[in-house]
Amino acid sequence: MNDFARSIGAAFTLIGEADAELLGIVALSVRVSLTASIVALLIGAPFGALLAITRFRGRQIIIVLTNALLGLPPVVVGLALYLLLSRSGPLGAAGLLFTPTAMVIAQTLLATPIVVALVHRPASLLWAEYGDLARIDGLSALRSMALLLALGRTSLLTAFLAAFGRAIAEVGAIIIVGGNIRGFTRTMTTAIALETSKGDLPLALGLGLILLALSVAVSTVAFLLVGRVGEK
Repeated sequence: MNDFARSIGAAFTLIGEADAELLGIVALSVRVSLTASIVALLIGAPFGALLAITRFRGRQIIIVLTNALLGLPPVVVGLALYLLLSRSGPLGAAGLLFTPTAMVIAQTLLATPIVVALVHRPASLLWAEYGDLARIDGLSALRSMALLLALGRTSLLTAFLAAFGRAIAEVGAIIIVGGNIRGFTRTMTTAIALETSKGDLPLALGLGLILLALSVAVSTVAFLLVGRVGEK
């Protein structure tokens, strides 16, 4: 019990003193996850809006598959990317394996289905309400999508926060394609796993406290936004 108390105290000391290694890991984690979340939003939001305004053969299958991908195992994504980016893989010449870029790609693949699902549903409701007016005004598909995204600004922010929450807490895929290299690809989640296995609890606990604070903050903001949408 005393060892645990000392570890907690040391963890708070690392945070309070702004330990350089700890801050470097947190900064990389936030940078990678923010980038992945933004890319996922840029890809997933228009696609979700497109699914809301169009009708074509196979559309329902795509919607079902997108929702099924919400539970995509991160280690499977990591393995698939590893095979693609390794030297013997089709994209090996790009030299992306064990780099932050590979980690961004992995997190983007995991976060994009979340964005699509969270944008598609409110966009469908908005299209049911404003679709006839858009057709009467002769809006193109592109302008109709822009209209839905403008009207559903809150849902976009909610989708982004959900994507960021998924990305920042991810460990399976990024440890495979990032390699957990100190000072280069080591994130909060991979560092926590490594430091715990080494018995270095202060750093692991310090990173865990920061990760927990970030996750709670993101979840709280997303919940408040959903509540505001529900009241309107």
